[in-house]
Amino acid sequence: MADNFDDEEIQHIVRIAGTDLEGKSQVLYSLTGLKGVNRRTARVLLHSAGIDPVKKMGHLSEDEVERLKDAVTRIESILPRWMLNRRRDVLTGEDRHIYGSDLPLVLREDLNMMKKTRSYRGIRHERGLKVRGQRTKSTGRRGAVVGVRHTKR
Repeated sequence: MADNFDDEEIQHIVRIAGTDLEGKSQVLYSLTGLKGVNRRTARVLLHSAGIDPVKKMGHLSEDEVERLKDAVTRIESILPRWMLNRRRDVLTGEDRHIYGSDLPLVLREDLNMMKKTRSYRGIRHERGLKVRGQRTKSTGRRGAVVGVRHTKR
């Protein structure tokens, strides 16, 4: 309840990379609202921007928000190669980190390419079956009720 007097001057929504982020939570956790940014990635971004991770997102100054936006746009040069979520891209061969609204689009393109090339994973996706090698004899059933149907006696 110590932060109640600060609530009048808090910015409730901070917009970064086309996403509205929660202003009441800590910057570290608020950044995870961006698709493609987890806590570890957020910590690296905040360190490079020079922002305190436990500070509330809504209490950041305009300069700090701009530094954070700049860090997010330069994410590929800030993160080490092993932290990028798209290394050796299939089409271009370069290392990228995809975040925000681009992430679902890229995943959909990958699925469509797998289906088009008729790869094993693509076929499994088409048929709605398990893709990652799970067993399907007794799990992953959908639709009709599984089990024995009893008649009234």
